[in-house]
Amino acid sequence: MTVVVPLGSAKPEPAAQPERVGVLLVNLGTPDTADARGVRVYLKEFLSDPRVIEDQGLKWKLILNGVILRVRPGRKARDYRKIWNTEKNESPLKTITRAQAEKLAAGIADHDHVIVDWAMRYGNPSIRSRIDALTAQGCNRLLVVPLYPQYSAATSATVCDEVFKVLAGMRAQPTLRVTPPYYDDPDYIDALAVSINAHLATLPFQPELIVASYHGMPQIYVDKGDPYYAQCVATTDALRKRMGLDASKLLLTFQSRFGFDAWLQPYTDKTIEQLAKDGVRRIAVVTPGFSADCLETLEEIAQENAEIFKHNGGEHFAAIPCLNDSDPGMDVIRQLVLRELQGWI
Repeated sequence: MTVVVPLGSAKPEPAAQPERVGVLLVNLGTPDTADARGVRVYLKEFLSDPRVIEDQGLKWKLILNGVILRVRPGRKARDYRKIWNTEKNESPLKTITRAQAEKLAAGIADHDHVIVDWAMRYGNPSIRSRIDALTAQGCNRLLVVPLYPQYSAATSATVCDEVFKVLAGMRAQPTLRVTPPYYDDPDYIDALAVSINAHLATLPFQPELIVASYHGMPQIYVDKGDPYYAQCVATTDALRKRMGLDASKLLLTFQSRFGFDAWLQPYTDKTIEQLAKDGVRRIAVVTPGFSADCLETLEEIAQENAEIFKHNGGEHFAAIPCLNDSDPGMDVIRQLVLRELQGWI
């Protein structure tokens, strides 16, 4: 039997969506507010990730909910308030990451089918919300850019975990690419050297040495195969070579540990304390594992570690800013993105 459809009654075809490419910059995350409640929400999400704390068993849950989330939020909120961007009512990490996205968009504006956005792995804006926004704008290809020079499971991998989780619930998934770590990229090493030298030139003193401080991680994570430590070493070695400094003038250390397990060593705070006790009076600290200034650089390094140094006899301490949205920093991000977009633009 043949069914005749009356003329004009057929369902109209949907309009074709323009094909666009989405670029999503992703950084670690930040509380929405600089108070205990905001920090508690953030820490719960962060510390409940099995990539960050691998043993999520009953013991850890009791410690997290019974101790850490009761005590730590108030303390960390005070630290956040020391560095908070009161004008925008947000953390510097959020301010800087937004600026990086805006400058990247301007820097590749000649590719008018590319849309740049940004997200936080923990907190807001969430990865899910920004992927939804990009696909709603017709992006059927997505380049995710974890803003970590060195790879670790607790940073780069967990970004991918969340992206995959979002895509797992989508019927029409965008084609996905993820940028690789850029720990020894010549553009990155050159940008670090240029930025360090430019900042040193503004100081009223000449540092006796430079400390390169990276975020720490439990030693056991590296023992299990995480490449993070080796990549931090590679970054430092390349930076030493680029700046003409030996290991005694550009030290490698690790910061931000907590708990009682052994973390990557040497520890930044212990090293800085010992340097002061040994008679070093002038130092500068750079943080090559961070693409943007945040609590760990602006408060932990620039304030806490400066106080440790001076309390133990040091006189002059300089915290060198991250690359942030500076011209050298944006050159690194732009070149990384353009390289990974080859074939799509």
